[in-house]
Amino acid sequence: MLINAKEMDYKTLNEKLRFADEDVTIENCCGQRFIASAMSGHAVTIEGVPGNALGAYLNGGQITVYGNAQDAVGDTMNEGKIVIHGNIGDAAGYAMRGGRIFVKNNAGYRAGIHMKAYKEKVPVMVIGGTAGSFLGEYQAGGVIVVLGLETEQEKIVGFFPCTGMHGGKMFLRSDCKDVTFPEQVTAKRAEAQDMEELRAYVSEYCDLFGYDIETVLEAPFTVVTPDSKNPYRQMYVAN
Repeated sequence: MLINAKEMDYKTLNEKLRFADEDVTIENCCGQRFIASAMSGHAVTIEGVPGNALGAYLNGGQITVYGNAQDAVGDTMNEGKIVIHGNIGDAAGYAMRGGRIFVKNNAGYRAGIHMKAYKEKVPVMVIGGTAGSFLGEYQAGGVIVVLGLETEQEKIVGFFPCTGMHGGKMFLRSDCKDVTFPEQVTAKRAEAQDMEELRAYVSEYCDLFGYDIETVLEAPFTVVTPDSKNPYRQMYVAN
């Protein structure tokens, strides 16, 4: 099914998607919000720039964007896959609890904020370029990978990464000598076991965007994990 979204408001576009019984391609997308929210089972291909909350509450299927995407991509998504052939705005993967997000280029502030995992549901976000400040803020589960590809002159992440992190894991393709982490996390050079886990995430990214996995993995990686189950202890008066 083909939808030409030129001059179409977001409500009309989402109504058409809601009643589609086949895969959908959207042309001339320009800022329409909530595309494919709570969708399951279909594939949606978007040419243009979708607005905020693309794939919010996604429960299956795949969304592919040939362009950039705005804020809150994959907000509270539960399952499925989102592939962005460009950049994404702020708060991507907000509270996501399952599924995978792959971003070819850069992410804005607060990517992965409040990510969580439960039993077999482990959300994954792979960012090919750099990430803005507050990456993984209050991360409670899941995996965030930042590769810093084609951006060697920039820091791989902005200020205050892992603030309030109390679960999950983060992989950064850098020695992170220029990154300041909070005291409540442990940042160390990725070891063989870490790299084996990482390979699965990076392999899918490379397949999607045409990179050579061995070239990507030959660089040093830093793995970050929380070292306290209560990173806020110092903020409260002891009982």
